[in-house]
Amino acid sequence: MNEAGDSRATAPAVEVAVLVEDGGWDSVEDPVQLCTAAVSAAAAETQADAFAISVLLAGDKRLRDLNSEFRGQDKATNVLAFPSGDMAVLPAGAKPIGDIAVAYETLMTEARQQGKTLPNHLSHLVVHGTLHLLGYDHIDDSDATMMEEIERRALRRLDIADPYAGADNANE
Repeated sequence: MNEAGDSRATAPAVEVAVLVEDGGWDSVEDPVQLCTAAVSAAAAETQADAFAISVLLAGDKRLRDLNSEFRGQDKATNVLAFPSGDMAVLPAGAKPIGDIAVAYETLMTEARQQGKTLPNHLSHLVVHGTLHLLGYDHIDDSDATMMEEIERRALRRLDIADPYAGADNANE
């Protein structure tokens, strides 16, 4: 148990840098804090060491360009995760593990279609991207089940309902 008497794991030390590149994000209250909390919640549900991560809050065009350049897919997507590779530990001990990019228009469309709030869907996508950077994936059913359970636990830490409840296709 931690000092507060909570038996849940506490988050490792994380450093989160958020760059808001697209003006659409102005419609989301405090997206920087939402991203920071989402990364911390994902970290708390894993056995990760201290790490540093950056989040780019962009628009569909930027995500489409990144998706085309790095994945060969000429289409917008909701979230991309770019691992840093094997990098040195920063002086504070946090190892940079990568970058996440989120597309505003796609997030807004998906949230509306799925009956979610923009802040909750943003939090979910950042948790999802963070888990990818920590080595989790959803390529096969057993990996998807494990990753989704970690996402659910991380989102519960943020008081966000299960995003997969009633979903026909759970893998985002």
